[in-house]
Amino acid sequence: MQTYVCVKHVPDTAATIKVVGEAGFNDTACKFIVNPYDEYAIEAAVQLYEKEKAGEVIIVAVGPEAALSTIRSALAMGGHRAILVTHEGQFLNSKTTAAALKAAITADGQPDLILGGKGAVDTEGFQTLYRLASALNMPVANEIVKLDISGDKAIVEKEIGGGTRQVCEMALPGVIGATKGLNEPRYPKFPDIMKAKKKEVKQIPISELNLVDGAHTAEVVKLDAVPERSAAKIMQGELRDQVLELVDTLKNQEKVL
Repeated sequence: MQTYVCVKHVPDTAATIKVVGEAGFNDTACKFIVNPYDEYAIEAAVQLYEKEKAGEVIIVAVGPEAALSTIRSALAMGGHRAILVTHEGQFLNSKTTAAALKAAITADGQPDLILGGKGAVDTEGFQTLYRLASALNMPVANEIVKLDISGDKAIVEKEIGGGTRQVCEMALPGVIGATKGLNEPRYPKFPDIMKAKKKEVKQIPISELNLVDGAHTAEVVKLDAVPERSAAKIMQGELRDQVLELVDTLKNQEKVL
């Protein structure tokens, strides 16, 4: 099975992000990692390969050259080779990202399955997989916690609330978004990390893809840091006085009413 796994180079969720200018952040002072949801997709692809012992697991990413570190991490988990569409901006809208992924994948080969994380933890747009599936005219299922492949069909399950799961059958090739619960992503061993350094990574500047359908539909115009929380305050006095003081604080100091 020829499986393509879409991954994203994102800031560590534990990193301290410093806003710079109106719509940027200091990306040299924080650690970047594989988007956590993408790790479930990588693991699913590698498990399918280990079961069938056929085909390839190809990692595909759109991002800056610094994303090579993320790609090497994905290759260390079991990917065979990778494609990096280079784009040096900090933010790229989902339509352009999907168009770039489509161009890179179709130029490389014929996918039997495309996997990715349900969404990215940085911008949290949750649109790219849907746009990619639409561009490729493929079915899509997202937030999947169970995946079974049988011939040219996939049986997928997703949690829809209250412990209830929705089960869907979809034709392949298709696009599937993974989430927590699908599997337990492996931690690469040192030999795997060393081998990953020698695996093929093809770099393609996004300008060479001629993305006629990749016009910007949205852009970040302003970023604001999350305001620091004020110190806890204990209300004193009679209950009525406490309620009045609380309302005054929420309205005039915290500005939430």
